[in-house]
Amino acid sequence: MAHREFKDRLYGEFARIGKAVASPQRLEFLDLLAQREWSVEELANETDQSIANASAHLKVLRTAQLVETRRDGSYIYYRLADQNVVRLWQAIRDIGQERLAEIDRIVDQFMAGRDDFQPVDAQTLLNRLHEDDVLLLDVRPKAEYDQGHLPGARSVPIDELESHLEELDPDREIIAYCRGPYCLFADEAVELLRQRGFQARRMADGLPDWRMAGLPVQREGVNE
Repeated sequence: MAHREFKDRLYGEFARIGKAVASPQRLEFLDLLAQREWSVEELANETDQSIANASAHLKVLRTAQLVETRRDGSYIYYRLADQNVVRLWQAIRDIGQERLAEIDRIVDQFMAGRDDFQPVDAQTLLNRLHEDDVLLLDVRPKAEYDQGHLPGARSVPIDELESHLEELDPDREIIAYCRGPYCLFADEAVELLRQRGFQARRMADGLPDWRMAGLPVQREGVNE
């Protein structure tokens, strides 16, 4: 057997994955696609890119078999190929957080004071879901909530939260969650709620991390 040729070709294939994720924009796409499927146009708008650039990035991810597509009329929707792609993104994120000091500096710069929001870990939150004194808010966009959310969570997108404050019970602690540990929606929600006199905390992670931990998820009233 030609060992060198075998190894070169084998690791060359593995390197396709590395090349596919060697882009800030494509990593953000993976993070967003862990929430739900998106059209090219939606991803371009969400990430402030042109449709042409978004399409090019998605083509790279699709060539590496990290995403799949479906067509609905004139629109093409993208989704992650499977849950192993979520694990890949989590691994990159966690190793970066552990090994790259610059990530901590960026977080401190842009998310200063978030530890004051007393983040709640998944297991603690799971144990509290049965308590009537806790209200769980999903502050992601409604389209993401519809494709999967924590059991019993109420959808109040961050840009609508202020208009719904009068509907919230001030005697219940509110726990807000969003896309993941580097999503700012939950931080903004907790800051607003505390300013208005509510007891509020944020979930440490997001819906994809909750799902990957094997914890229960609801979608349109159906348990996954």
